[in-house]
Amino acid sequence: MIEVNWQPDATSKIPVYQQIINTCISHIQRGDWPINAQLPSQRQLASQFHVNRSTVAKAMTILLADGVLTTAFGGGTRIASNSWSTMMHQPVDWQDFIDSGEFVANQATIQRINKVETQARIRLSTGELGPDIFPVELMQHAMLQASTKLTSMNYLPPMGSLALRQIIAERLAKWDIQTSADSVLITSGSLQSLQLIAVSLLADGATVYTTPASYLKSLRVLQSVHAQFKSLPTDRQGLQYWHITAGEGQRLLYVIPTFDNPAGGVMSQQRRADLIQYAQERRLPIIEDSAYQDLWLDERPPQPLKALDKSGNVLYLGSISKSLAPGMRIGWIVGPQSIIKRLADVKMQTDYGASSVSQMVLTEVLNDPDYDRYLETVRQKLKLRRDSALSVLESELGQVATWQKPAGGFYIWLTLDPAVNVQQLFDQADQNGIVLNPGSVYGSGAQHNVRLSYAFETESQFAAGIKQISRFIRAQLSKE
Repeated sequence: MIEVNWQPDATSKIPVYQQIINTCISHIQRGDWPINAQLPSQRQLASQFHVNRSTVAKAMTILLADGVLTTAFGGGTRIASNSWSTMMHQPVDWQDFIDSGEFVANQATIQRINKVETQARIRLSTGELGPDIFPVELMQHAMLQASTKLTSMNYLPPMGSLALRQIIAERLAKWDIQTSADSVLITSGSLQSLQLIAVSLLADGATVYTTPASYLKSLRVLQSVHAQFKSLPTDRQGLQYWHITAGEGQRLLYVIPTFDNPAGGVMSQQRRADLIQYAQERRLPIIEDSAYQDLWLDERPPQPLKALDKSGNVLYLGSISKSLAPGMRIGWIVGPQSIIKRLADVKMQTDYGASSVSQMVLTEVLNDPDYDRYLETVRQKLKLRRDSALSVLESELGQVATWQKPAGGFYIWLTLDPAVNVQQLFDQADQNGIVLNPGSVYGSGAQHNVRLSYAFETESQFAAGIKQISRFIRAQLSKE
């Protein structure tokens, strides 16, 4: 669907219908609107332009008659391929190029969330800490310290800043992960880590095992290698790895054992030990995503899988995005040195390294004793928000939804009454300035689920959003 970000000029002597025609032709000539792309409805355009629908209809009629646009029953109004009237300039068929790229488009729902999330009145979807939690003084001090050491802003080594890799290795030792700077690669966030793994290590058509509802399924990063997802059942101990089937072709497991996204579960210590033994016996590679590891609310979680890994089966992904600042765009991969060197080589071919400034600042942050005190404060504030969120959910949605109390991370995974249309709920919430994440973006079997984040909004804002969501649900059910 084309986005029309334009308003007619009320002071112009050119009639409004002609301004609409000229704007459409101009966008087609420049290739902004590819052939076969669909225009919004006439009613939507009239509302956006603040004009009568008849004015839009007049412009559309002329463009249709000239062959610039075409219509088909049920297909809306689209850009035509035989647009001879656009001053004899045949536009490039950019849609053909778009369709030929390795990356497929994001899910429509995720595109919509990405578009409206930052402007939403209440953000129940956002996987970020709220602005009120951001450690301004800690960051300002780190930036000042970094600036005093700034001698250049040249490229850094392929694996990233040595000082940052060293402090990450030191901090990982607190989680019983014994590694060195030579086994750490700095990336531009966990998403790039996954992309590097996909294009550098995976064979075409590789099988990737995940939980039934998985953050990985909300991404398109593995589409470039045509990865095949297979879901494994879970229980209260975690993912049931023994359902992995033997077969030909490349296989690997992606898992978030600590505060899973979206379901929030924590894999037990025994299940982790058993999984590692299973992986070692069967030479099964594991991608362990540890994004939420530092954000426990009740008790420190078990050791990471990487701490138990004695054979180099685990690629461990870390990030500063959840515990501090996603805008820094810094993550890391820990793995065997041969793999890290391969990934570093591919990274240099794609972006020539993550931001040197962000790496310098993060090095100062992680070396500052106040960072651990800040993490403790974050955990305390998140716990208050979680407990408040659970209380509001019980009073507002206790009759129509179930959920588990999260022990850490950001999310509450709701299972709604099957009579509730989650897509309709998402649409209605969006129309009222509230954004939430339908479970369907995480897996086809999660049509009755919703992921709520209690990390971004204040307690009062979260409560206001849930109360409105409750009204929408009651209105739906009353029509049944």
